[in-house]
Amino acid sequence: MYTLNFDQQAFLETYWQKQPLVIKAAFKDFADPIAADELAGLACEEEIASRIILTKQNNWEIIQGPIEDYAPFGEDNWQLLVQAVNHWYPDSQPLVDVFRFIPDWRFDDLMVSFATPGGGVGPHIDNYDVFLLQGEGKRRWKVGPIGNYSPRGGDTHTALIDDFEPIIDVVLEAGDMLYIPPGFPHRGETIETALSYSIGFRAPSQQELISGIADHLIDTNSGLKRFTSTQEPTEPGLLPLTQQEGMLELLRELLTKPEYYQPVLGQLLSQNRFELDLCEPDGEHTSEELLEALEDGAEIQRIGGLKVIRIEGDSQKRLFINGEIYCLDEVEADTLTTLANQISFDSDTALALCKQPDVAEYFLWLLDQGYAYLA
Repeated sequence: MYTLNFDQQAFLETYWQKQPLVIKAAFKDFADPIAADELAGLACEEEIASRIILTKQNNWEIIQGPIEDYAPFGEDNWQLLVQAVNHWYPDSQPLVDVFRFIPDWRFDDLMVSFATPGGGVGPHIDNYDVFLLQGEGKRRWKVGPIGNYSPRGGDTHTALIDDFEPIIDVVLEAGDMLYIPPGFPHRGETIETALSYSIGFRAPSQQELISGIADHLIDTNSGLKRFTSTQEPTEPGLLPLTQQEGMLELLRELLTKPEYYQPVLGQLLSQNRFELDLCEPDGEHTSEELLEALEDGAEIQRIGGLKVIRIEGDSQKRLFINGEIYCLDEVEADTLTTLANQISFDSDTALALCKQPDVAEYFLWLLDQGYAYLA
């Protein structure tokens, strides 16, 4: 349904995480996967992250969702943002799928915006990669160079900054796309009522990695080795360099052991920032029910936004799923690859895989957790 109209490999080599790029007609004959009223319906839901941004002269006001009444906002100078639409609106999944030339662990969410003329977000800097895809309507985007920018009003807790001199100034129409790496300031303004799609990709920070390692050590009651030394300083109030380095060596030792860092990375990077739309089962599925459904032509479909990750060089045969670990000790490596990469399994593929008992149990587990459903 959706096909990217540019050389993805050349993009990765030249632009990815390096410099912004305007891609005119990135999607030919682009059709919006969601209508404005359907987006508004999602914004009514308590569990879905949404917000209204009001443009007020040279400032912006944020109203957090759920949003049920749009009458007070008038006909211009505001926009609605709904996060993780791919979790809640299955028809948006084909659009997300075309961006899987970038690995799933990086993918954050599909945010969809409905904006009235004059609506937009002020100049700001994001710490993640984003593709800004234009649907119906027109929006003007400006992008500035990386530099030292002051936070707006001195507020270090906001992404808003003072204005910048643009290196890109472009009007996007349906099917056009703008790629912006982390650190490049940008701002958007709506020219005519528009739907826009933000496909975001995020990597972990040092803070998140260290926190993840600490949580894993506590959960597994590991990392208990203490610092020892054979020589003490002559001054009672001094921590010498040799002892500082010895303590840091304890951390380096942990970071060189795959049994410590691989589960941390797998669990951390398979978790989602936004709530998933779990398919709560009526009861536990049985293998007989599963095989009967597959023989009748059912397919197994993962829910939107679910991350299933395998780690290259892993000492164990396992998958990391939404922060959980699922071991598949008896499956072949190519089967593990298939289970990680495929989002849906048609009846023939699923039946063939179910000949391996561990895979059949895995599918049952996905269904019972609400991570997949029979379509």
